[in-house]
Amino acid sequence: MVNFRRLTDQAKKLVDKRGGTDALKEDAEELKDIAGGKGSLKDKAKAAGDAIKEPGAPGQENKPGAP
Repeated sequence: MVNFRRLTDQAKKLVDKRGGTDALKEDAEELKDIAGGKGSLKDKAKAAGDAIKEPGAPGQENKPGAP
């Protein structure tokens, strides 16, 4: 049986580790821009992989609560 409380706690920890919900939104927006941009699928996949390595928007501090 799935322990949803434990699953929820793990998800919250992961979100906090990546910089919070604002950083997740920035990551999603960055991935959306990459997917909609020009280039081959291979180039987009590489760019997305590089983008996910750093939480939040490009050029921002990677600290939780950073503006």
